[in-house]
Amino acid sequence: MQPFFDWLQHFWWLIFPLMGVMSGAYRALERGSRRRHQRRLEVLHAKAELKAAQAAARGKAVPAASLPAFTAPTATVGAADAPARETQATQLERLFATHDAVTARWLEYELDVAKIIAFPAMSDGRQPLTASFLRAKRVADGLRPASSKAKLTKDQLTEYRNAVADFEVAFDVAERDARRIRDSGFTEVERKRLDTAKKLLTVAIDEAATPAERQLAYRRVREELDGLISISDEAIEVLENKVMLELGPTTTTAGADAAAAPPAQAPASPSLAPAPERLPASRPSTTPPTAAQWPVPSRGNGDAPGRVIHPKPQR
Repeated sequence: MQPFFDWLQHFWWLIFPLMGVMSGAYRALERGSRRRHQRRLEVLHAKAELKAAQAAARGKAVPAASLPAFTAPTATVGAADAPARETQATQLERLFATHDAVTARWLEYELDVAKIIAFPAMSDGRQPLTASFLRAKRVADGLRPASSKAKLTKDQLTEYRNAVADFEVAFDVAERDARRIRDSGFTEVERKRLDTAKKLLTVAIDEAATPAERQLAYRRVREELDGLISISDEAIEVLENKVMLELGPTTTTAGADAAAAPPAQAPASPSLAPAPERLPASRPSTTPPTAAQWPVPSRGNGDAPGRVIHPKPQR
């Protein structure tokens, strides 16, 4: 042990950097443990919501706290509090409303380029939760009847109800995960390109910007996102419609007034102008000179703006 103490006597100062290294390693382990614990809680919560939705779809009694937001308590009628039996058409209309609401929420991420840049995981099918949601959407779309008047068996109605419940729960879980991770899956250089695309997008859809500025910003946005995020054709079409804004009402009104105004008449030829009336020399003229006597601005081809033409004297 004596050599160890001799070494420690000469290199005792190494304790301080070793303490810093050990403290950093401990904090990294603690952060990783917290992330794993949070992820485990999210998965358990999603599973609980899915089980509650499936139980509610099968008509089983579930605690009110475990029911998802889209379920509602069964209505009661009569003195005996017997559960009201909805008609099949009413149930389908309610399921259609839930199905369409979730689809509309998904389209907000698919058609809005700003949201695609902010939450790229919602458009990335490689993400496990996003892939699960897309599979649930395909199942629900395939089981959806043509209309609420369609005649379904009890098993078919139950299957569609479960598919809509899975569709909604899968979307909620995928949306929460996409808002949590945001752009953490990209490198530092790629995140800078995404930030540049966000700034250019605000210019591309800014009504105060000129058309040339909007077009240039739109092209730059496409260049920055090329190879980073796959944007659907529908989202590109929506963005192009925002970029190609119509002219303001002032310009349009002025153009309409100019179009409605009667065309300006060309000035009479000086040679055809009527000769001024000759008055006797003894009586001074009190009649103002006619229009042909004054210089007439040229309105012809406009080659010489401001040129003045004097009428030729009558012979």
